[in-house]
Amino acid sequence: MAERYQNYVNGAWSDASSGSVSTSTNPADLSDVIGEFQASTAGDVAAAITAAHDVKESWRRTSSLARGGYLLKAAAYLEANPEEFAQALTRECGKAILEARGEIGRAVALLQYYGVEGSNPVGSVVPSVNPEILLYTNRMPLGVVSLITPWNFPFAIPIWKMAPALVYGNTIVLKPASATPHVATLIAKMWEAVDLPAGVFNLVTGSGSAVGNELITNDKVAAISFTGSTRIGMNIAAESAKRGKRYQLEMGGKNPVIVLPDADLEQAAEITVSGAMKFSGQKCTATSRAIVVGNVMEEFTNLVVEKTNALKIGAGADPESIIVPVIDQASKDNIASMIKRGVDDGGQILAGGGVPSGADYDKGTFVEPTVINNVAADAYVACEEIFGPVLSILPAGDAENALDIANSVEYGLSAGIFTKDLNSVLDFADRIEAGVVKINGETAGLEPQVPFGGMKASSSGDREQGKAAIEFFTQTKTIYVDRSAT
Repeated sequence: MAERYQNYVNGAWSDASSGSVSTSTNPADLSDVIGEFQASTAGDVAAAITAAHDVKESWRRTSSLARGGYLLKAAAYLEANPEEFAQALTRECGKAILEARGEIGRAVALLQYYGVEGSNPVGSVVPSVNPEILLYTNRMPLGVVSLITPWNFPFAIPIWKMAPALVYGNTIVLKPASATPHVATLIAKMWEAVDLPAGVFNLVTGSGSAVGNELITNDKVAAISFTGSTRIGMNIAAESAKRGKRYQLEMGGKNPVIVLPDADLEQAAEITVSGAMKFSGQKCTATSRAIVVGNVMEEFTNLVVEKTNALKIGAGADPESIIVPVIDQASKDNIASMIKRGVDDGGQILAGGGVPSGADYDKGTFVEPTVINNVAADAYVACEEIFGPVLSILPAGDAENALDIANSVEYGLSAGIFTKDLNSVLDFADRIEAGVVKINGETAGLEPQVPFGGMKASSSGDREQGKAAIEFFTQTKTIYVDRSAT
């Protein structure tokens, strides 16, 4: 019988009021049931929000150094148990074990970074026109923050939201993706292990349709930080705006790389395939379009196809696997339909295009890494996010045309260029409509000490990580102190 897991509310583990559970399975082997998880209701979410609300003042009044101390203890806890978390992550979301270990390492780095932030100044003293007045600013926490996080980075994304939220004095309720609730329970156990005060962190599992509305509309919630689809994000924006709540949205991407004729084609092909195919393309920053300029199209395409065909398909537990299972059957079906539509619209499959067969794949949700060319810039497959191991190769007449193609979609998350020409680099960096710009580098892959976020439909504009996180999770208070009359 599968192990049953509970919600974590007000420092205690508890069942949902529905009495119902859902299961989580291993995408590499759907017969491998990881456990049963609470199918929470709006009432369960309301209880978690109330728990966070009841302690928000005591947590705000806790020294920021002490708040940072909890993060540093959590980082040490993870460093002492990295393989347990990495293996759990690989089993539940299918990620290659090497990438899973990297994700845990990133979580450690985030906790350490924001743990140290607890000792940094958050305000400033400003000269006043009146020399008798002390004029200064301070940063105040928002209160209760709802965190709604995706399955593709089930450890790192919750941490990069909650670490700054906590160190800046907010209390939180986490609703993880329904596909990866087990990883979220491990995060709760981490906070339990370091004795984070009850109610400061709360976890509720369940479907977005059942609990999402309460996380957004509850009067005790001050802000919502969300990573997921553009459609859901826009709904959150609308509902939050109606209620005057702060919201932070990180959403889809259709990330391009431009390959100029002077590029090192071997390097460009290697990095493009890595960005497009690792974790089976299930990253919001994954490379989705390669826009090739001039007479290097054939050579670059041949290199991409050769490198794609050499990728090993297999379960994430195998350290040699690059193409791992996609998260579930619905995702597998959607990727297949997108590939078919690309072909129907005139595209030609140069690599992959189907699903692997055999005993190693039949129990999981595997998709072949796929390369399509003859794709028009306005074709559906070239404009819409696929979230799978699919790369479209598009021709461009010159650098100007390539930039126009890159900017022609509604998304603007990450983008790259391959060239040795400094003028082309500077022009691209200035004009590309993307929040993350890579020069001769992979569109995926981010460092935690710098801001992250997109433009256009990829983001609400607020940046995550680095020093920028304080802008979302706090509000500025200006204080005038005059001398008392005598």
